[in-house]
Amino acid sequence: MNMPLRRWGTALTLTLLAGAASACSVPQERTPPAAPVQLAVPEPGEEARRLMVPFDAYNFSPAEIMTLEVAEDLLIRDCMQGRGLTWQALPGPPANESAPPNRRRYGVIEPRIVDVYGYRPPPDRPAVLARKTNDLAARITAAPPEVKKAAKRCLDQARDKLADGAPKADAGFFSRTIFASFDASKRDKKVVQAFRSWSTCMAGEGFRYPDPLAAITDARWGTKELSEKEIRTAQTDLRCKERSGLVAIWAAAENRIQNDIITAHPDKFRALKAVKEMQLSAARRVIAGK
Repeated sequence: MNMPLRRWGTALTLTLLAGAASACSVPQERTPPAAPVQLAVPEPGEEARRLMVPFDAYNFSPAEIMTLEVAEDLLIRDCMQGRGLTWQALPGPPANESAPPNRRRYGVIEPRIVDVYGYRPPPDRPAVLARKTNDLAARITAAPPEVKKAAKRCLDQARDKLADGAPKADAGFFSRTIFASFDASKRDKKVVQAFRSWSTCMAGEGFRYPDPLAAITDARWGTKELSEKEIRTAQTDLRCKERSGLVAIWAAAENRIQNDIITAHPDKFRALKAVKEMQLSAARRVIAGK
């Protein structure tokens, strides 16, 4: 299947906790209303920035997705000018403003974020929020009919240009493998033992969960108001992860599983990486030339 990698990359940033929520009898990960922001949004913690898995080399990070969208915006602008129409392309945020791709892969891991937001995802950093508030799809939808029609055609052309020359890549295989490898990591013997250690630690503080994914998807955190109990639970969750070594153990298991899959399917992963690299290179050339 030949398609822009970004189209499944966006979805895959959201799949892991959604799958975890399903395992906890919750249909999908909820997105509770963000806590009121009274201070500047903290930068992502180094704990999240350092957390990487082998599949990251084949999937787009939030920052890379934004790079593609900025390039598309610029190509639409040029295309629209060629049609005698005006299109305002918006700048993208600095790469370090975007959320790390694995920030909530194993539940909460950032002390500064937990202290302010509990289990809730922190708000986007200002530059990212500004871009998302006026994202490409929303601006096309809000445009007058004649501008909207032209912009959609220009967007199709932009995506074709960014994907030009890329090999065929199996998006369905990659999606299935993301889920399967994550599920396999949860069944790893050392990870199961770490879950038990974490759960025992939590129970000692009065919080009963079988694993961190059950804690972060607890329906009680779906309320509008952020409670002190939620913050205390999340803080205890993080301390128990540190005491049990859970994040390091889980990441090691998932790294091993993903590397084994990559080794078993070299052609598929070469194609995935080539598509990603070619699209990003094309996008960066567009941005550098504007």
